[in-house]
Amino acid sequence: RGHNSTRPPPQDWRTVEERKIDDWLPVTASRNGKWWYSAFHNVTAMVGAGLLTLPYAMSELGWGPGVAVMTLSWIMTLYTLWQMVEMHEMVPGKRFDRYHELGQYAFGETLGLWIVVPQQLVVEISLDIVYMITGGKSLKKFHDLVCDGRCKDIKLSYFIMIFASAQFVISQLPNFDSIATISLAAALMSICYSTIAWGASVDKGKADGVDYSLRASTTSGMVFDFLGGLGQMAFSFSGHNVVLEIQASIPSTADTPSKKPMWKGVIVAYTIVLLCYFPVAFVGYWAFGNSVDDNILITLNTPKWLIAAANMMVVVHVIGSYQVYAMPVFDMMEMVLVRKMRFSPGWKLRLVSRSLFVAFTMFVGITFPFFGGLIGFFGGLAFAPTTYFLPCIIWLTVYKPRVFSLSWCTNWVRSTE
Repeated sequence: RGHNSTRPPPQDWRTVEERKIDDWLPVTASRNGKWWYSAFHNVTAMVGAGLLTLPYAMSELGWGPGVAVMTLSWIMTLYTLWQMVEMHEMVPGKRFDRYHELGQYAFGETLGLWIVVPQQLVVEISLDIVYMITGGKSLKKFHDLVCDGRCKDIKLSYFIMIFASAQFVISQLPNFDSIATISLAAALMSICYSTIAWGASVDKGKADGVDYSLRASTTSGMVFDFLGGLGQMAFSFSGHNVVLEIQASIPSTADTPSKKPMWKGVIVAYTIVLLCYFPVAFVGYWAFGNSVDDNILITLNTPKWLIAAANMMVVVHVIGSYQVYAMPVFDMMEMVLVRKMRFSPGWKLRLVSRSLFVAFTMFVGITFPFFGGLIGFFGGLAFAPTTYFLPCIIWLTVYKPRVFSLSWCTNWVRSTE
């Protein structure tokens, strides 16, 4: 087998038409991303509306379990993110540009598609609906704080429409590289408003008669609250659904595989996540105990100008987050329309399909403004599998580590939690 020791360079078996489609689809269109693109795309994807609910999640879990779940979630999701980055180019000459492509390689063409795609779509579409509502609520909060009772009361539905109008325009940007500036602005905003959230809590100090006992008094209530708190924390660490798509935008050579710049960006992103999440969760809970609202900015309420600014920062951030999570959905839609339904790729197809998606998320957001309350449910249903244990199961399936080796034990423990 000596003559096989040097592997020939990988061949591109795609037809001219397939190459043309790949160069048009949003995930594979541009491979000019830098490592810092990876950093702020990951921050924008990870640090979202869920950040402001963390003190509330702490109040459902209590100090001990809350601190333990937060710390374990950070460590575990960093580990599964590392696995995803490693698996992106584990087959020489091939890149798994999409989560479902990795699933298909591990579980087979059909089963892999059915395991990954429904969960990934539930995560991305439900997040975009939540961001639509969060954007509208934050705009309304900004309006109400600035007006201070002097203006006419405007319904939340109209603010969601205002937020959606920005998304109708921005959603026409073709790929991840083209939304890099928006993503950078969103990442910066998330750092700013999280700093305001915990900084204002420190400034207010511990509330009089603060109570750290669990919110619920009955056993069933405690169980539901505990599960809800776990779901909200799972929701807060949900960036894995777009990690392969982000890595697909980074160039790769034999000397510098894409995992090197990607991992560099991930480390920066996870450091920022640590600095945003932990102070907000712990300081917010320390200051207000179990009287904290499900959005820490609502509890703070003063100084008005600062909270108004923080709400506007949330709006800018969720504009970016919406796009980061919508891009893989656009990619799936356009792939089906062009490859299966034989539509010709172009701006008209993009205009109609993407506008329909934005309109759908806007309609659901207006119809069900309490959708954010279902985050705990979605956290347990789809965020947890795609973030916490599906990468471990794929790793075990593909690499087949030796039974009872450290890798085997780690992944089995993780996937059975």
